[in-house]
Amino acid sequence: TRCARDGAATRAEGNRAVSRADAGRYVCRATNKHGSAVRSVVVTVEYEPSIGERGCPARRLWVEGTPAELPCAATGNPPPRVTCAKLGDGRDPPPASPNVTRAHAGTYQCRATNAHGSALRNVTVAVEYSPAAVSLRVLPSANVSRGTSFSVECRAEGLPTPTYGWALPPAPNLRFAADNRSVAVAAAAAANRGLYTCTATNRHGRRAGSVVVRVDESRLALLASLGSLGAVTAVALALAGGYYLKSTACKKGEYNVRDAEGSTEAARLHRQRRDRSHVYGIQLTQP
Repeated sequence: TRCARDGAATRAEGNRAVSRADAGRYVCRATNKHGSAVRSVVVTVEYEPSIGERGCPARRLWVEGTPAELPCAATGNPPPRVTCAKLGDGRDPPPASPNVTRAHAGTYQCRATNAHGSALRNVTVAVEYSPAAVSLRVLPSANVSRGTSFSVECRAEGLPTPTYGWALPPAPNLRFAADNRSVAVAAAAAANRGLYTCTATNRHGRRAGSVVVRVDESRLALLASLGSLGAVTAVALALAGGYYLKSTACKKGEYNVRDAEGSTEAARLHRQRRDRSHVYGIQLTQP
């Protein structure tokens, strides 16, 4: 008796380890001097599961709102059963939703199992989504005094990382950051008041947010400025007064102006104005 697979050359008899290549259809022929008999035999080789990159890529990219599916193909005989579950990371498991949400992002472990064993493979899932939660912040405040500087910052969530665009009151004193996420205004003027709108955009969509900036030019603000200037002036006058009192402290006393008019000192300091009035001075001397 000799057996060969699919008409191939006759294989020698003997014991050896079975491999997956041994599976197939064999034709066996028994012969003696009185004739021969033929029989066809189908050989199946069973083996444990394995999971490869082709059938189960290690990295997946999902888009929020699309159907949530994680196909993972495995080889094995009998055909293995494959299940995938998100690895625990201390957070709640993703919701049982037919569509992808941001909570689905993470690492999943896929397990293929049959009667001969099992195989494991980790799959990392990233979830892309359109910009969300756009927020604007004015520093130091959205109520700005004329002549002061301020900045408006824009932040948004999104994957891929959003790019930023602005619609705002046109003015020459604007400076945008390199990533366009903020705009700085130097020496605020009336032209800088109004609505500042930031739009965050990526390949999945766009979203905008706005904030109103007020530049205060009221009389109250003017009085406040004058009050500040007055305070500085008052301090300067106080310092000057102190200096004056200090420099004249040694010249305090009583002086008789009438007697001084007839003195030689007064005559020496006497001068006549253009309107023919006379002015006499008193020379103060240290006793």
